[in-house]
Amino acid sequence: MKHALIVAHGQPSDPRPAGAALEALAARVEAVLPGWSVGAATLAEPAAMARAVTGRSGGVVFPMFMAGGWFTRVQIPKRLAEAGGTGWVVLEPFGCDPAVHDLCVTLVREAAARDVILAAHGSFKSSVPSDIAAHVAGRIAGETGAEVAAGFIDQEPQLSTLTGRGGICLPFFAAEGGHVSDDLPQALAEAGFTGRILPPVGLDARVPGIIAAAIARGVPVCSGACRWAR
Repeated sequence: MKHALIVAHGQPSDPRPAGAALEALAARVEAVLPGWSVGAATLAEPAAMARAVTGRSGGVVFPMFMAGGWFTRVQIPKRLAEAGGTGWVVLEPFGCDPAVHDLCVTLVREAAARDVILAAHGSFKSSVPSDIAAHVAGRIAGETGAEVAAGFIDQEPQLSTLTGRGGICLPFFAAEGGHVSDDLPQALAEAGFTGRILPPVGLDARVPGIIAAAIARGVPVCSGACRWAR
């Protein structure tokens, strides 16, 4: 039996619901990944990492993050070590996977939208999250013919400044936390957005299969295979 662990940031203010949702995702991934045991842990839930690695003698960690960076390169390995986990290899994050970018294009096609806002978290400290969002927005525009704008919660252009837009908003997020449920709708309301907000890409029913395939490939985050996993 091979071992995999899906790790997400979680919701520090109320960690158990996000932890339970991640565990449910891990069960769906395990169901389509024969020969693997798939666990889950959020960084926000105390002792979750220790519970997840107990009884598992190493394996691969799949970061349910939209970009590589400090969490995938530093924080996750640190928390694994603190939990007594050895022999674990951290893979490329969810948002770096080209299959996730393919899914974003598919979601826009399925919505038959001609005006799209790709909503992402962004970062004031690194260009990596916005680079990924810009790449995905470019793919959507090029492959669907839609007019696409990327907007962010934590950097420019802020979602609240994308005025005069309708159509759909696709949240480029791994889960539905406070940013998706609260910050994103508020920012779009300030912008006068008149369209429909889709569920976050990470909640799509095809995601467990995408994660299972990524786990099976086993490409480490430090391999350089993904230009954004740094």
